[in-house]
Amino acid sequence: MYKYSNVQISLADFKQPVGMNLKESNRWVKKAQTIPWLEIEKRYAALFTSRKGNVAKPLRLAPGACIIQAEYGYTDEETALQIQENPCLQYFCGYPGYDDEHLPFDPSTMVYFRKRLTPEVLGEINEMILNTVRQPEKQDDDGDDPGRGGNSGTMIVDATCAPSNIRYPQDASLLNEARENTEKLLDVLHDPADGRKPRTYRKKAHKDFLQFSRSRKKSAKKTRKAVGQQLRYLKRSLAAIDEKIALGRTLTARQDARLATIRTLYDQQKYMYDNHSHTVANRIVSVSQPFLRPIVRGKAGKPVEFGAKLDISVVNGWSRLECFSFDAYNEAGNLQAMVERFREREGHYPSRILADKIYRNRDNLRFCKERGIHLAGPALGRPKKDEVRNKTQDFLDECERVEVERRFSLAKRKCGLGLIVTKLQETIAHTVAMSILVLNLRKIQCAIFHFFVLLLQVLCPKQKPAFVQWTLFKAHQPLLLTVYSPPLYFHSCLRRTCEGILHRQDQIHLREPMRSWPSPTDNLQERQILSQVSYN
Repeated sequence: MYKYSNVQISLADFKQPVGMNLKESNRWVKKAQTIPWLEIEKRYAALFTSRKGNVAKPLRLAPGACIIQAEYGYTDEETALQIQENPCLQYFCGYPGYDDEHLPFDPSTMVYFRKRLTPEVLGEINEMILNTVRQPEKQDDDGDDPGRGGNSGTMIVDATCAPSNIRYPQDASLLNEARENTEKLLDVLHDPADGRKPRTYRKKAHKDFLQFSRSRKKSAKKTRKAVGQQLRYLKRSLAAIDEKIALGRTLTARQDARLATIRTLYDQQKYMYDNHSHTVANRIVSVSQPFLRPIVRGKAGKPVEFGAKLDISVVNGWSRLECFSFDAYNEAGNLQAMVERFREREGHYPSRILADKIYRNRDNLRFCKERGIHLAGPALGRPKKDEVRNKTQDFLDECERVEVERRFSLAKRKCGLGLIVTKLQETIAHTVAMSILVLNLRKIQCAIFHFFVLLLQVLCPKQKPAFVQWTLFKAHQPLLLTVYSPPLYFHSCLRRTCEGILHRQDQIHLREPMRSWPSPTDNLQERQILSQVSYN
């Protein structure tokens, strides 16, 4: 059962103890004000169909805690403690006032939050956030030719893998882990009244595996011998379990699922052992997470990754999760569905699609040609005899396509996509979708800065700024905005424009071009540098 609450309170209404004064400039305060909590709460309340039972946690606490965890990479326990100790995080999570006496929830509740916020729900929340902050941007003339059937906009697509936190799968170690699991299951099924426990040679099997794992040089012959030994030990344990089950012994649902996984693993390893092969369909790489598959990426240093594969699209800098699967797939087969979803959102097709060569198959090229979409890249087959390609446009397309690589890099370094530590299928899917949502929230914080960069380009189209700096200063004084730019004649114009945008009596200082940071003794007393952009 869900009960509606006051999802949005102002900072002035947030109850703070004497001596505490939260700032409007705090990033979590700003982030809370940019999220449409009322619209999200309506969608979140629809997940609770029953009107009986305990009242669920408020909306802002559930997604808010997941956003905080994705932002910092905290564990479930640490996330609850940070919310308890940090007033800014409490305001973001919808607290009426600062309260550090009790934990906001039991840490195990985070698992239910992740199960409840599925990728579909997070996708809808992501669209709600983008609809509130997205502004129509001016497109390049090359990419938005009005003669292309009314198409406009550029969509960048690419695929990557979100690796899970598992041990590198080796045949001998997998079989040893499966054998140890069967021994535990056999201990559960055995009843002392039945007599002596079936012999499994567990000590000898463990000793054989240690002898192999500790050897410095694992030759192919030695590896095959170790795999054969573990297969025989595992076969004996499975036979003993079958005898116990035939006597009427039962296992829990979780134990039955683990036993089925071990049987499948044994069949796969036995097939590869008998056929001297290292390839099998739907190969299991983890006993605890049997749904994970090896994803061949061909990257330097990591040719194969073990985790979920996903596709994202980037439009005007905003990212969306387009496809997600634990099985390896050809990403070219999802391009047409991505384009159709773009049309549903925008009302028209994109004029350009920037993608890797793998997306340029015959079906996708025919699909894009029929709809007047330019799929960047060279044509298939040999180049024509008299063909003259526009190398400048090809270079620009490739430079713009790098934007999706930057999105992947930021998501993996800062948003939890680089190493998935959750264990269940539902929670892994939640982690991937939440990382894309947090990626857009991080971009919202930089939107004002990019506006001022665009403003400089509009006011001085022929000037090339050498240095732009945005500094925040609000300690018993108004907001301080510092802009460095070569042209001197537009200082008064920029001052009036900034004052009109900020709608407050802020103090704006404009300085001469500088090649270094201000000194610590500078009278402006810069407190926090938010971002820095350099131009050539």
